[in-house]
Amino acid sequence: MASAAAFFDLDKTLMEGSSAIHFGRAAYRAGLMSRRQLASDAWANIQFRLKGSTDETTKALWNRILDSIAGKRVEDLARLGPQILSGVLPRLYPEMLAVAWGHQDAGRPVYIVTAASQELSELLAHVLVFDGGIGVRSEIRDGVYTGRPDGPFTYGKGKAEAIRQVAEREGFDLAESYAYSDSESDLPMLRTVGHPVVVNPDDALRRVAREEGWEIMLFDRLRRRLRIASLAGAAGLLAAGTGFAAARMTRPTGLRARLGLA
Repeated sequence: MASAAAFFDLDKTLMEGSSAIHFGRAAYRAGLMSRRQLASDAWANIQFRLKGSTDETTKALWNRILDSIAGKRVEDLARLGPQILSGVLPRLYPEMLAVAWGHQDAGRPVYIVTAASQELSELLAHVLVFDGGIGVRSEIRDGVYTGRPDGPFTYGKGKAEAIRQVAEREGFDLAESYAYSDSESDLPMLRTVGHPVVVNPDDALRRVAREEGWEIMLFDRLRRRLRIASLAGAAGLLAAGTGFAAARMTRPTGLRARLGLA
């Protein structure tokens, strides 16, 4: 039995952006979500990638997902798996997969711990050859989702609780275990283990990591590209403004200009 394990958040830790948007796209194509819902979740995904998550935005997104699956058959959502994976898999960070598999090679089981659904976490864990997935469970009756949760919300303190339950069941020593996440909301999860690592952290988590001396890993390409584009755009506007001002300063004016003497 392994004495320690490694726990990985999914969104912006194992992958770029949010897995929820890929669920939304697949659900929209299957007629399970409206265009307005999809657009709203797409904007929320952009904000998430730039600013990180908050309690309010994460819970609101999950509530929308619960509402959208209420009354749907489990097998219908399970059939969305290939489409969801087609969006998620290309956005996985190769660097993080190498880290996770390195833990396995060292004898530490690897788990995904996410506020995404239990079904998605298990599916992705299976495809990535991880040892398990821990996500939000939705109540099922007679093969149909009721739209109500069936267990703790694996977010914030809920993730830490889920990790402790797995550690107790499997006999892991959390003091020797590792946890990886991007958001300040996952501080309970990170503080549960002896080896916390922050990945693409939001500003609040970055400050904590620096104060605590935790390792910081950076792979989020979108934020870097947008910042570069923003700086380039600002530089372009500045250059255009300077050129316009210079043109005005050198343009002939008044009587001398009309006489061609300027």
